[in-house]
Amino acid sequence: MEEAKVTEVPHLERRVRQRKEPMTVLKTKLSRSLSCSVPRVKNTLTGFFPVVLWLPKYKLKEYIWGDLMSGLIIGIILVPQAIAYCLLAGVDPIYGLYTSFFANIIYFFMGTSRHVSVGIFSLMSLMVGQVVDREVYMAGFELDDTKAATVDGILNVTGDSDSSAINLKMGAFGMECGKECYAISIAAALTFLAGIYQVLMAVFRLGFVSVYLSAPMLDGFATGASLTILTVQAKYLLGLKIPRHQGYGTVVVTWINIFRNIQNTNYCDLITSIICISVLVLGKELQDRYKDRLKIPLPTELVVVAGATLASHFGDFHGRYDSGVSGAIPTGFIPPKVPSFGLMPQVAFDAIPLAVISFAFTVSLSEMFAKKNGYTVRPNQEMMAIGFCNIIPSFFHCFTVSPPALPWLRLCLRGALRKFRDVPSKWRVSKMDAIVWMVTMSASALISVEMGLVVGVVFSILCVIVQTQKPKVSLLGQIHDTVHYEDMEEYENLMSLPKVKIFRFQAPLYYANKDFFLKSLYKAVGVEPFLEMTRRREAEKKAEKMAAKEARRADKTNGEVNVGLVSRELDFHTIILDCSAMPFVDSTGMQTFKGIIKDYKELGVTVLLASCNTTVIDSLRQGSFFGKADKDMESLSFYTVHAAVQFANERVTSRSIGDSVV
Repeated sequence: MEEAKVTEVPHLERRVRQRKEPMTVLKTKLSRSLSCSVPRVKNTLTGFFPVVLWLPKYKLKEYIWGDLMSGLIIGIILVPQAIAYCLLAGVDPIYGLYTSFFANIIYFFMGTSRHVSVGIFSLMSLMVGQVVDREVYMAGFELDDTKAATVDGILNVTGDSDSSAINLKMGAFGMECGKECYAISIAAALTFLAGIYQVLMAVFRLGFVSVYLSAPMLDGFATGASLTILTVQAKYLLGLKIPRHQGYGTVVVTWINIFRNIQNTNYCDLITSIICISVLVLGKELQDRYKDRLKIPLPTELVVVAGATLASHFGDFHGRYDSGVSGAIPTGFIPPKVPSFGLMPQVAFDAIPLAVISFAFTVSLSEMFAKKNGYTVRPNQEMMAIGFCNIIPSFFHCFTVSPPALPWLRLCLRGALRKFRDVPSKWRVSKMDAIVWMVTMSASALISVEMGLVVGVVFSILCVIVQTQKPKVSLLGQIHDTVHYEDMEEYENLMSLPKVKIFRFQAPLYYANKDFFLKSLYKAVGVEPFLEMTRRREAEKKAEKMAAKEARRADKTNGEVNVGLVSRELDFHTIILDCSAMPFVDSTGMQTFKGIIKDYKELGVTVLLASCNTTVIDSLRQGSFFGKADKDMESLSFYTVHAAVQFANERVTSRSIGDSVV
């Protein structure tokens, strides 16, 4: 076949980039940061408070009615949510109302999203509640107004206890502090620290942390957390007074405790729960079916809360059936108080996952709505905004907030089951993503929410490492009548080049996968240099012994010695390493390149590199891979695979001509 013609690519000269001294760069940045001028002050203020930019442009007649309706609907939803999620957070219902109120006001001034509403988020409430319950329990309070006998970790409810009678003398407050006071003190200290962490992340521009929270990991984490939340709420649906389990395995232990005490079910609470859930599900189905016809969403939550409240009050469910009620919720505001700095060392580590998860959901939702509606948000400012939405409200007896992420987390059994139903489709799309989802979900549900986050992040990173440790490798063949080359296992009708092996490694070459690279290369070309050299040496020794033996025999017979040295001839003279899918190489990878060039050279085989990006070339040059002053660069590295093929064939042809002349 006639060789495809291609224009020869000349050697390209790299641009010379002058690197500034680190101290010069630092001084320049400091001078810019510390400089003060009217435009700079204005930009700083408008950047910190985006409201001053968009509020003057607000189209009152066009936006006001939609915004008023949205605010009314969100308020209707947030009130019952704030009361209910306080059960998860382990604090009184009034603090949930405070949290929803203050957080939205601060986000109004500092947020860059036009569609995000900040308030109580069930996942954040659960994580806060786990810390609050742990600290309350360690302080000597009962976790519930019950006494429970424990047998091998399994609880039996035996009666009521006066847990609120225990008081702690708190130096930070200068007063006796009961269970409710201590619980909100822990929550406020935790919230303050989470906000500080988020502001520091914004100041130091550490938003890149969120890139380690992949979508499958976050989805699995949210599903596992939803199962935990469902489990924690199950006892309220059944009217069982069971203290929340402390430590790992909350889901398993809680369900064992529920079934162990199922005979104590409050049938009034059970019937009320069934009716309320049925109405909510029916409202949701009607909402989904007729959403195009409805001008406003159905206020199902408000109807359920109002109806259940009226029925409980006039039916005296609490007095007649001992049904659980939230009790009186005070009106007005409690005077602000500085969060207890004495409690912060106890919860400093617990605030880290709260800060990261809250930021991750904030940025994800903000960017999702922004892309959908054609505008942009600033992730760093979003982190700053959500940080102050935690810091300032912590002075007003509030706990950690986040956007109510309904698309991310549906806190009902129906939503959780739908996630499990989607697992087969996830598996078909990406087995690795499905495994990450299952591992994260299992860890979040069976161990703990915090450990689920850690396990999910670590496992996701390990999956990436595994993928780079054993990437796809292939031998390439030429597409007929072209200068292009592709995987011979994946495509048909490719032409195998005589005497040339083209090897592609689809991953960075670094210390963790260099052994796999070598094994894959040896297997692909069919020759391992060390074994081949060993075989040749053994063959030479054997031939020398035979020659000596024949020489002794010739001396006796005065005959001639005729011993031939049989050496296997390789079916290739050049190996071309296609580096187009290799983003970088480290020092170990560079030494690996040097090693294979040296080893195959002893066998008479030349190794060439092709399609290296500038990052790989720079790493090789820094390690003197191309020799002194890069003198061997043009004979070792080529811009395309075809250029390397041409060079290899031309060199062999010129050598053959030279040998024939000699």
